[in-house]
Amino acid sequence: MLLAQLLDRVGTGVWAASSVLYFTYVIGLGAGQLGLMVGAAAVAGIAGSPLAGHLADRFAVRPMLIACHLVRLVALCALLSTTRYEALLLLVALTHLGDRAAKTLEMLFATRVAGERRGTYQALSRSAANAGYAAGAGIAALGLAVGTRGAYELLILGNALSFLVAALLVGRTSEPLGHGRLVAPPGEEAPPAGAAAERGGGSPWRDRGYLRFVVLDIPMNLDDSLLNVGLPLWLIHHTDAPHALVPAVLAVNTVLTVLLQLAVSARVHEPEQAARAAGWYGLAVLGACVLLALTPARGAWAASAALLAAAVLVTAAELVRSVSSWELAVSLAPREARASYLGVAGISPSVQKAVGPLLLTGAVMAAGPAGWLGLGAAVAGLSLVQRRAALRRLAALRHRSAAGGRAAAFPGGSEPVRAG
Repeated sequence: MLLAQLLDRVGTGVWAASSVLYFTYVIGLGAGQLGLMVGAAAVAGIAGSPLAGHLADRFAVRPMLIACHLVRLVALCALLSTTRYEALLLLVALTHLGDRAAKTLEMLFATRVAGERRGTYQALSRSAANAGYAAGAGIAALGLAVGTRGAYELLILGNALSFLVAALLVGRTSEPLGHGRLVAPPGEEAPPAGAAAERGGGSPWRDRGYLRFVVLDIPMNLDDSLLNVGLPLWLIHHTDAPHALVPAVLAVNTVLTVLLQLAVSARVHEPEQAARAAGWYGLAVLGACVLLALTPARGAWAASAALLAAAVLVTAAELVRSVSSWELAVSLAPREARASYLGVAGISPSVQKAVGPLLLTGAVMAAGPAGWLGLGAAVAGLSLVQRRAALRRLAALRHRSAAGGRAAAFPGGSEPVRAG
C-alpha cells in the first residue's frame, strides 16, 4: 500500500507542477477560466471525502480505492482528447473528486491495517508522499524544460500511468475482515458491514461534537497554504529575497518532513497526546506568522534568513498536524461508524485548500504585517479551543465506554450494592 501511495503521489507531483502551464500554453485558457476550474475542482474535492466514508461503511475499501484510481486514469486520458472548456472543467473536477476520495480510503485502509500503530503508519505514509511529490516535481521539470505540446501530454500520461500501477498494487494487497469497521481492539469482534446503518444511528452529520472538531480542524490545516501560497507570494512581492529561495523553501520542507516525521509520530501514542499537540500546532503557526510580519522589506540576506526560519516553523506545524489531526479524527469517532466519520473529517483539508489561498491573498497579505499577526493569533487561539474540546470529548467517550461495559456486566444497568 505504501508503494502504491508513493507512485500515486509521484503522478500527483507531476500534475501539480505542469497542469496550469498545460491549460495556459497548450489549451489556451485565460486566467478567469483557470480560476473557475480550480474552484470547481476544490468543490468536487470537498464532496469526495464524505462520499468515500459513507460508502466505506457499506462496502469493502480495497475495490473502491481501485475504482478511484481507475476513475482518475480514465479522466486524465479523456482530458487529452478534448479542448472544449466544459468537458475539461468536468474532467478536472472528476479527477479531484477521485483524488480526495482515494486519500480518505487510504486513511481508512491504513487504520484497519495498522490498528493502534496508526501513528507510525501515518508517519511512513507522509514520508512516502513527500518523497513522491518531490520526485514528481523533478520529472515535471524535465518535461517543462522541453516545453512542447508532446512533452506536456507525456507528463499527463505519466500521471495516468501512476494511477494504473497504483491500482494494480492495491489489487495485490489483502484487506482485513470487517468491511464497515476499522481494526477492532483485542478480544472485540468487528461488526459486519452496514451494522451502524442498520441500527439507524452513527451519523456524523448529527454529531455536533464531531462536527465542531471538523470545523476547527480547517484552520489546523493552514500550514499547506502558508507554505505553498503565502510564503512564496510574500517573498516575491514584499521582500528583496531572491526568487530562487522559493524552491529552496519547498526543498527544506520536503527534507525535514521525510527525516523527522517518524520521530514526531513516536511522541504521540495516545489520543490525549494528539489533543495536546494541537496547541503546539497553533504555537508553531503563530511563530511563523510573526517571522513573516517582521521580515524586512530591504536586505536580501536578512529577509532570506527570516523566510527560511518561517518555513522551518511551518514544517514543524505540518509535522504535528499530520499526526494529531488523523489520530483525533479516528479517536473522536464512535467505533461502529468510523468510516463515515473519517469521511466527514476529510472535508477539513479540502475546505482549507479551497479557502486558505483566498484568505491569505485577499485578507492577510492585503493587511500587511498586521494581517500576519492577526492570522497567527487566531490560529493559536483556535488551536487551544480544539485542544480543550478534544480532551473533553475523549473523556466523555471513555466514560461512555466504561458505562457500557458495566451495563453489559450487570444486565438491566444496575450494579450489585456493596456493603460499607
